[in-house]
Amino acid sequence: MRKLEMEDGRPTTDIGRRDVLRAVATSVVVAAGSVMTRGAASADDVVPVATDGKMALKSQPLMTVRIAAAPQQNLGPVPHGVRIIVPVTGSDFEGPRLRGQILPGGDDWLLLRSDGVLELDLRITLKTDDHALIYMTFQGLRHGPPDVIAALTRGEAVDPHNYYFRTVPKFETSSEKYAFLNRMITVARGETRADGAVHEIDEIL
Repeated sequence: MRKLEMEDGRPTTDIGRRDVLRAVATSVVVAAGSVMTRGAASADDVVPVATDGKMALKSQPLMTVRIAAAPQQNLGPVPHGVRIIVPVTGSDFEGPRLRGQILPGGDDWLLLRSDGVLELDLRITLKTDDHALIYMTFQGLRHGPPDVIAALTRGEAVDPHNYYFRTVPKFETSSEKYAFLNRMITVARGETRADGAVHEIDEIL
């Protein structure tokens, strides 16, 4: 500490206020830099990003599902739109890691909304070629020009380039071999045909 004379002649103690503030600021900067350095050095704290600064979303084919359907049941107007039920009679599925048959007994509950969008809610059971059972559900949307949607609701085949048809399949199984299905997110591109529908399903990695 230093003794200084004030202008009025009274002695006072100067602890070098500017020097102290400068020292405190320097220590804060050093400490912050140390924390940032430790954080960057930990691989667990770093989120991998693509070179353009965005996360890369990748996918790979899971399987193709072909659904055979019986004539649809038109319930007509209900509180939230026009309800249509399409009974599933069977068909098959195939992919790099599984293949088999679709068991009869499922249904696709369709709802034509007032905005012209067709909501899908399908539930079926898959049986693999080695006899494992897999419960499959998916929700999705179909939409396009009014005449196209009208044709689809009548069960007619339409060029898939003329409408949007996407779904989000989900799976449940107790099979250890196919348990990977319980832990994945998938998306599918659909095509309506006169006797049912085809879904190309991709796994999101």
